Parts: sequence; structure tokens; C-alpha cells
Amino acid sequence: MADHVSLALDPVDLAQRLIRAESITPAAPAAFDIVEDALTAAGFEVTRMTFDDAGTPVENLFATKGSGRHLAFAGHVDVVPPGSEEAWSHPPFGAEIVGDTLYGRGAQDMKGAVAAMIVAAADWAASDAPGRVSFVITGDEEGAAQDGTAPLIAWAATRGRIDACVVGEPTSRVTLGDTIKIGRRGSMSAEVTVTGRQGHVAYQHLAQSPVPELLAMGGRLLEPLDEGTEQFAPSNLEIVSIDVGNPAWNVIPETATLRFNVRFNDLWQPEALRAELLERIGTGGNSLQVDVTWQPSHGGAFRTKDDALIAALTGAIEATTGVTPEATTGGGTSDARFIKDYCPVVEFGGVGDTMHQVNERTSVSELRTLAAAYRAIIDAVLAA
Repeated sequence: MADHVSLALDPVDLAQRLIRAESITPAAPAAFDIVEDALTAAGFEVTRMTFDDAGTPVENLFATKGSGRHLAFAGHVDVVPPGSEEAWSHPPFGAEIVGDTLYGRGAQDMKGAVAAMIVAAADWAASDAPGRVSFVITGDEEGAAQDGTAPLIAWAATRGRIDACVVGEPTSRVTLGDTIKIGRRGSMSAEVTVTGRQGHVAYQHLAQSPVPELLAMGGRLLEPLDEGTEQFAPSNLEIVSIDVGNPAWNVIPETATLRFNVRFNDLWQPEALRAELLERIGTGGNSLQVDVTWQPSHGGAFRTKDDALIAALTGAIEATTGVTPEATTGGGTSDARFIKDYCPVVEFGGVGDTMHQVNERTSVSELRTLAAAYRAIIDAVLAA
């Protein structure tokens, strides 16, 4: 169990320093300074680079040490805004500890995990064990994610084959180690606008309301897409907004807009799903104009099929936490969607019950156990 594992560094101290380096997406250099200092001290070769294809410079970091079988840790040091700081019982960037609880934005998602990974890797580096360990750390996972992990992992792959990657997202549901992610659903979003003819409600024959057609479209979109698979839940479409922008009671609006997001499983390729949704949306008919605007894609569904990697993580987690993880594909998207094109990828991190919330927090003891689990994962994966 983790109580018997001794690591030279304390992940709690490092997590506190990272939380105090305010880094609302895209992350500021101060957070990367802390990561670089810690990894450099452990003997890692660190490279920092900035990408700005989307128009906003985003800093990223790659670090590596060793040779041979290659394990990469991936994560991010950017965080979502804290919202109203007055709503927090402890300052969102204060990293205060009360009892066994560390408070702060990023404590769960995912500065705590980044700290635990670094401590585990530093301990491995000091052991002179064979193999290679790298870090792929981005500053915009919570943002547009265009100038972060996607170009960074592509660049890293040119520096040598990566055999496996562990992403430190907070995958655990109730207890540390109860869940790992071996895949993710795809995500697709669009806005549908129906245009009719504005008019007075008392003279409806002179107008053409877009609302009935839009509501009918919504009904068709909400029909089941599939029944799911062995590894994935049924695909799910949610309408997130219906808008006509009409404050008047006696005016038939000219336009009506519907926005939706669908999380889809591996029964669908993005192109086929888009075609199905367009068919359900239809053309409107009756002189109504229908326009569909697709948002940038978050990628399709994927599942990691490397049984040896999954077994290595499962055994290491069991040994350090006493919990047997369930391998799932639920939840939202993550940067694993970029990494899976270069190597097998599994996600494992702490409990995520307060991520993105006011008073985001994590357990101090859990953070130390997480570091021990990552240390065991390094040995297990490099020996596989």
C-alpha cells in the first residue's frame, strides 16, 4: 500500500506552488517556471515552446530523460477562471491547507496530478532505472486546445517513439484508483438557424414563424442515435439553447436558433454522424431558410486496445491504493484525443468531484498516494 512508499519530494508542496502561480487559460509562464525548475533539478532535459496558430500565443513544455522503452506523462497547468472569489471559503489561488484538504483552483484539475507526476518521475530518475520518461505539458487544455497538446505531441513524436502515455486527468469518481479511462466519446456541436418572416401576431397570414419548424427539428434531433456498445454508453445529444431574441408579445419573430452538442460512441465516424444529423434537421420547406453552423470538432470516439498497458496500470494502482480500477470511456473530452494518434493512452488521476467548482479541493493524503501510484506505474509500464 502507499503508506509504505517513501518519495524524496512532497507533491503537496509542489502542488501548492503551482496553484499559487495563477494560470487562467492560457497558462502564464510562472507555472511553467515551476515545472521546469523541478524537472531540471531531477535531471530532465526541458524544452519550452510557444505555438500561436489560433492567434493567441500558448506556452507548452516537453521534458525527457533516459533511453529505451518510453513512457510519457501528459497534463496541463492552465485552469478555468475561479468565478466570484467572494464565493470561495479560501482564496482560489491561495493553496491553503485545512486538515487534510488542499483548496485552490487546479487542485483537482490538474495541478495536483502534475505535481504528483513530477515527484514520481524525480524519484524514478534518482534510481537510475532503465527506460525513458517524458512530460508533455500544455497551457491551453481548458481553452481552445489548438496550440497545446496537438502540436506538442506531434513535435515530441519526432524525438523518438513513445510507447505509452498516461494523462493525469481526475478520473477517479469516489475513491482514488476506482476508475481509469481507456477511451473517450467524440464530441460534435452545431447551431441551427431557421429564418421565416417577421410579422404581427394578429396578422399571422402575413408572416411565417420559424418556431414550429425549429421545435420539430429539435424533436427529431433528440431521437435515439444508437443503443451503445460493450465499451461505450449510447450516444447522447443535448439541446443546450433555443433562442428567438424576441422581447415582444405581439411579434412573430423572423429567426429562431437552436444549439446542440452530441457525445457519440465508436459506432459513429464524425462524417457519418454529421450526415445523419443533417438529415434529421431537414431543409425546412415552405420557404423557410435553414442554416447550420458546425463548431470546431473535438474529435471522434476512440478506445485504447493495449491490454498490456491497461494491465500494467491496473496492477500498479491496485498495489498502491488497494483499489481495483474500473476501465471506462465515460465523461467529457480530454487531450488524450490528440495523443491516441501517436501511442496507446490511458487516463488516471485523483477524485474529480470538485473540479471547476467553487472551493475546488483535493485530499493531501490522496495526493501523496497518487504520487506513489504514478511511481509504481513508471516501473510497471517500463517493464512491460
